[in-house]
Amino acid sequence: MFNRVTADGYFAATDGNLNWVVPDDTLDSAGVEAIPSVDTILFGRRTYEMFERFWPRALDDSSTAADPHAAGRRSPAMRAMAIWINEATKLVFSRTLKDVTWKNSRLVHELDPREIEAMKRQPGRNMIVFGSGSLVSQLTQHGLIDEYQFVVSPILLGSGRPMFSGGSKSSALDLIEVNKYQSGNVMLRYARAK
Repeated sequence: MFNRVTADGYFAATDGNLNWVVPDDTLDSAGVEAIPSVDTILFGRRTYEMFERFWPRALDDSSTAADPHAAGRRSPAMRAMAIWINEATKLVFSRTLKDVTWKNSRLVHELDPREIEAMKRQPGRNMIVFGSGSLVSQLTQHGLIDEYQFVVSPILLGSGRPMFSGGSKSSALDLIEVNKYQSGNVMLRYARAK
């Protein structure tokens, strides 16, 4: 699971916007380095729709692509992410969507923990979840997320969408790594405690 969060724990503003994200070229480059380890993206409906509106259109003839978090900002790292996101397998968990049309997308109406466990055992690369707070909460409740990566932005929103909600079970985590960036962002990597 990879998510940007505010210092007060929100992964999106109340209206879903991410205009509070603090851009960081070094962090973006680290994200590009991780691309070869992941081939499948899991999405909840809202995040899928947001990504589908942006990423297919981010590719053009340029050597750079637009940054979804900073209007007017472009970089080669964003282009590499755009290519990868568009080519990756995308599983969309939604009870309300009737169809998904973005390349390499498949609609799943119900989260079946046994199906996710079976997918994790199959050969191949890793799966990742971006955004998708309700999906992250459900996967956490079933112990299906092995690693949590949070980029904590140096901002307090005051209100917004919490990353985790509706959970009734405590989950212990082991700290793997901490990286701080000149922008004030901090990357925290945790593994699910065994």
